Amino acid sequence: MSINTVIESRDAIFYEERFTSIPRPRNRIHQSSNKSTTQAEYVSGSGTSVPEPRKSTRTRKAKSFGSEFQLYLVKGTRNETISQHQYSFNIEEDLKTFSEAMASRDVHFWKEAIHDEIYSSMHNNTWVLADLPLGSKALGCKWNLKRKIKVDGTIDKYKARLVIQGFRQKEGIDFFDTYALVARISTIRLLLALAAIHNLVIHQMDVKTAFLNGDLDEEIYMKKPEGFVMTGNEHKLCKLKKSLYGLKQALKQ
Repeated sequence: MSINTVIESRDAIFYEERFTSIPRPRNRIHQSSNKSTTQAEYVSGSGTSVPEPRKSTRTRKAKSFGSEFQLYLVKGTRNETISQHQYSFNIEEDLKTFSEAMASRDVHFWKEAIHDEIYSSMHNNTWVLADLPLGSKALGCKWNLKRKIKVDGTIDKYKARLVIQGFRQKEGIDFFDTYALVARISTIRLLLALAAIHNLVIHQMDVKTAFLNGDLDEEIYMKKPEGFVMTGNEHKLCKLKKSLYGLKQALKQ
């Protein structure tokens, strides 16, 4: 095979155990440079026509995923597209702030999602209301609002997640270690082997809101999130007992 050639083939064989490293001959490279120079002179010459590039004659076919699969992508708001198309993707941008959610037409759904997130945090004892000590600072927080979309483009649910401003933390004061503890693959294989030897049943589970289950060793105070009102405790802040999304040490905890 000469240098700078491409071979097209329908079937290809991969030699996985064979690795070759053939250096390029200097004369080949020199010839290719001469060829490019000659071609440049041929193009720039007077009275000569440049040959047209060769085009593929293969007919292109549209991809088909089956008769049961239909995909539509329509521009416009939801009100404009629902009357015209039965199934259409909602490509509206997600809301950025809490005030935008309260002013939107879906305010009832956003309130329900925010209420569920606050209830989950309170149920897991994520924070307690306390006064801010002297010399301490309180970190801010914000709501991360997302619409979960189904395959057909309709809205599945409204999700609100409370995220703390961990970028304002200072190392050595607000956090120390940030590495995440993970299981070794050899440990997982050992458990599978023991289960096979003793004829045990293995169950797989997923921890919902796993970050909210890590106990904190540092004292971290957070401003009360928007929409969280406790009568008689307006001046108090949230003292975190467990980790939240956005904390530097959340992965380790």
